[in-house]
Amino acid sequence: MKSVVQLNIDVPQARLAGLFADPCNNPKWMDDLERIEPISGTLGEAGSVYRLVPKQGDLVFVATVVSRELPTELTLLLDAPSVSVWVSDKLLALSGQRTRLISEETFRFKGIFNKFFGLFARGAIKRAHRRHMESFKRFAESQGALS
Repeated sequence: MKSVVQLNIDVPQARLAGLFADPCNNPKWMDDLERIEPISGTLGEAGSVYRLVPKQGDLVFVATVVSRELPTELTLLLDAPSVSVWVSDKLLALSGQRTRLISEETFRFKGIFNKFFGLFARGAIKRAHRRHMESFKRFAESQGALS
């Protein structure tokens, strides 16, 4: 299953890329994330691995930064026992002060039950993806005004 969200954000591309690629910012804009826990590597750099711990529930993802081609691209693999998510984000400069974020998430559910669940949860997953990206937009625009 794939979910794609595109948003125009009123922050310069390089500034937006820095905010987006720093995992320490994730709990500031992901309302359902309690914290991140570094596992290995330099946090946020290609090859680094860290844990995403939710505020509620027990679906903990382990994130691996697959590639980091800032200021234009960031690719992550999120892995949990029931699902893996390939996350590909592109940041396209629209002007000196505006950037388009294109976030694509591809879900691979593990096991028959989880695949079945994934079929029924498609709408909720896509809404959560959009909610996260819109929350990042609000965060980035509030931080962009501070720089």
